[in-house]
Amino acid sequence: MKNKYSITALTVICGVLLMFAGTKFFQKNTADFIKVGFVYNADTATAYTLNFFRAQTELEDAFGDKVQILAKYNIGESGSACDEAIDALVKSGCSLIFAVSYGYGEAVKRSAQKYPAVQFCHATGDLAGEEPFLPNYHNFMGTIHEGRYVCGIIAGMKLQELIASGKIKRSQAKVGYVGAFSYAEVISGYTAFFLGVRSIVPEAEMIVRYTNTWSNHVIEKKTAAKLIDEGCVIISQHSDTAGPAIACEEASVKRGKVVFSVGYNQSMTDVAPTTSLVSSRINWSPYILGATEAVLKGKKIESVVKSPYKTTDSAAGFDRGWIEIVGLNTHILADGTTTEMEKTIKQFKNGSLTVFKGNFVGVNPFDESDVWDLRTPFIECEKRSAPSFCYVLGDVIEVRN
Repeated sequence: MKNKYSITALTVICGVLLMFAGTKFFQKNTADFIKVGFVYNADTATAYTLNFFRAQTELEDAFGDKVQILAKYNIGESGSACDEAIDALVKSGCSLIFAVSYGYGEAVKRSAQKYPAVQFCHATGDLAGEEPFLPNYHNFMGTIHEGRYVCGIIAGMKLQELIASGKIKRSQAKVGYVGAFSYAEVISGYTAFFLGVRSIVPEAEMIVRYTNTWSNHVIEKKTAAKLIDEGCVIISQHSDTAGPAIACEEASVKRGKVVFSVGYNQSMTDVAPTTSLVSSRINWSPYILGATEAVLKGKKIESVVKSPYKTTDSAAGFDRGWIEIVGLNTHILADGTTTEMEKTIKQFKNGSLTVFKGNFVGVNPFDESDVWDLRTPFIECEKRSAPSFCYVLGDVIEVRN
């Protein structure tokens, strides 16, 4: 009986020890493992989504079995689609969720209130600095006006070359812009691009046409073609397809037009090898990897990604690799372009260059009483990551319907 009791006691003790060890092991693994959700408004057929997917892939490569990715694609911005996608991700155990479209803003903030234990990171959003202030709701975006200004420098160099070679007259230094919507982000972007062009060719003017869609190849291509017919010799874009670049290539090759393109979010050299000068894009990886590291370590996200703001918002530019120049087509660039480009990027990195300044007056198209004289520089992204410059320089930029 004594041996029987001894064996039983030993069994119980071993069981308790194993249970304790198992509990410690489980706790350690749950602390080192999280599920990360992504909510996409499109799929990888669009360049914008593909750039986020690229960051998602880097996240998986960087953290391996410490993370499990759950993604929802083609989630609409209207109605309850985003709320339902987020509910499903939370129910699946996600403790960190990235939502990538501006239109998700209200839904993501609602969800942050509903699920205080989950960290929500909204790309391109602008609600982090507005009440209610939520510690688990975050905004993030790269200072893309820097990339657009550099692309404007490159386009301006090409314009200058065309003028010097006699291919166009100085009075024909006209650039066109295919914009998605008349949002501050788009206005800030095309103005930054134009000011880059203008720093090289002071006579340059711009025509802007909106497509009222983020991603429609046919509409974007037709809009670019119209700008070309209106005399624009450089076409840039804040839209998501290669339509504008293809329009430039076809106009040059098939119709003998003098025209070049500047893309966005992706290199366009594969579809426009003789006319695509360059593109720029936001590199989302630094923030997404930093936010994930923070959640894994139980730290505040903005302490890891080093936010410049007092709110739960983050931004950076060339200085930290959040902005990239891609598709630089050295075969058709004007002489001296790379040197000028590198000089400008260096100025952004050391903080010595301000984009929105000069002898211009801008008017807010949504409130004509709101006017900004750029002799007083406008500091973009000073208070939030989402662009806020929303003034049309009417004397030199014409918005056409």
